[in-house]
Amino acid sequence: MNPHFKVYRYRWVVLALFMFINLTIQVLWISYAPITGLAARFHGVSDLAIGFLAMSFMIAFIPLSIPVSWAIDSFGFRNTVGVGAILMGLFGILRGLAGSNFTLVLLATIGIAISQPFLLNAWTKLPALWFAAGERATVVGLITLANLIGTAIGMVATPLLTETMAIPDIQLAYGCMAALSALLFIFLAREKPASPPCPDGENARALMLDGLKHAFTVPSFRLYLIISFIGLGIFNGITTWTESMIRPRGFSPQDAGTVGALLLAGGVLGAVIIPMLSDRTGRRKPFLIGGFLLGIPGLLGLTFATSPWLLFSSAFFTGVFLVSVNPIGMQYASEIAKPTPEGTSNGLIQLCGQASVVFVYLMAALRTANGSFTISLLFAAGMLVLGALLMSLLKDVRLKN
Repeated sequence: MNPHFKVYRYRWVVLALFMFINLTIQVLWISYAPITGLAARFHGVSDLAIGFLAMSFMIAFIPLSIPVSWAIDSFGFRNTVGVGAILMGLFGILRGLAGSNFTLVLLATIGIAISQPFLLNAWTKLPALWFAAGERATVVGLITLANLIGTAIGMVATPLLTETMAIPDIQLAYGCMAALSALLFIFLAREKPASPPCPDGENARALMLDGLKHAFTVPSFRLYLIISFIGLGIFNGITTWTESMIRPRGFSPQDAGTVGALLLAGGVLGAVIIPMLSDRTGRRKPFLIGGFLLGIPGLLGLTFATSPWLLFSSAFFTGVFLVSVNPIGMQYASEIAKPTPEGTSNGLIQLCGQASVVFVYLMAALRTANGSFTISLLFAAGMLVLGALLMSLLKDVRLKN
């Protein structure tokens, strides 16, 4: 190895610290979703008001994404992420202390939501500073895994904790966990190693205006932004409205937690195995189309299932195929948008995905008088068909193995 370039074992410590704060932000994001009905009664508000707590994260992300990306590049990874971690821990605790006052809960949630772009937009910065080029895909995969685990914890643990704890106490416990993760990051994380892990030419490039301009000149990239809006919108909609979605059929908040956990467990499996098959065959487009089409049966199961086994298996099946589209699509977008930097293409897709809050709200607007989400979920299934048709128009790529 060139003596001027070196990888340090401490890179795994920095990664673990970053994974921890990414895990906790997901717990804070999703923790009200599996107890929507209970929380609505506790705070004296509607289900939609509780759903807005999760939607506020997507709304805040839209105007903050590009400025935060600029801040990460200008002021450094540790400083910028540290600001986000402090905001997350502070407002996480304040949300727990807000008690039954929904206005204070909402304001604290908005504070937490503001911190999210500081964490999500640094996903490619950490590996660029600390890891060799051959390790970076694995690192981003581990950060993705931490996010999925955080979402699963929020979905499963929250309904169980409501059996013995009040909702504000649960949120305070989550806030304390967020504060702990923030303190560990601030005191133990470092900006970069003494020696770079690779030549400068292999480092991830910053979010650049010319990269943005070029990406929008590529027709398939523009088309994939629409596709990502559909896929992430449906996933965010299901996770946001899980409890409300299955409540009219007699399922409990604990069942909602199980649905969320199985959806994410399937997502982890799909996000690991299916992208590997895509890499091995050197194809992207068939796996993208297949992910949307094969996700439809699971979505229909979530729509009509009245037995637990069918509901749970449908959630797992949906997760396997729907979630697998995202990592493959991210990679596809970076390949067709070259020479746009990978961080730029991924950032634009993530931004478009957060804009899917419109879709999440539409699902609630299509809810019937008796609380059923059947029309919403059938509409989502139709959108998957539309997404698959749009995918058929994408430029195909064949990679050399």
